Amino acid sequence: MADEAEAPREKRPQRVFTLLVEVGRKQGDGLPDGATGGALLCYASGIDEAEAVRETVAVLKEAGLSPLDVSGYGTLEERLAEGHDIDADERALMDRALAENAVIVAQMTPFYGEG
Repeated sequence: MADEAEAPREKRPQRVFTLLVEVGRKQGDGLPDGATGGALLCYASGIDEAEAVRETVAVLKEAGLSPLDVSGYGTLEERLAEGHDIDADERALMDRALAENAVIVAQMTPFYGEG
């Protein structure tokens, strides 16, 4: 029984990553009339940034959005080390994303004009 001889895998802790997701237009996406796309500020949990990005893109597609590009801004600790000012409300959303193992959309900004 080779399975018994294998050492148990160490579970890596979940962390929360700040992501900025650009979305394009798609029928039924819920963006305002006249918008050419938008940007979503998200907090997503994952064992690493790649997992957080995959989960975020999957959730947004399920919600009827069309993700085009994702920019990662790191974890709370990484952002603090870079000098970012993170208020209590933002920290609370990060805590919620971690507690619920979820993707939290904190802000949506529609884009207008060409692009």
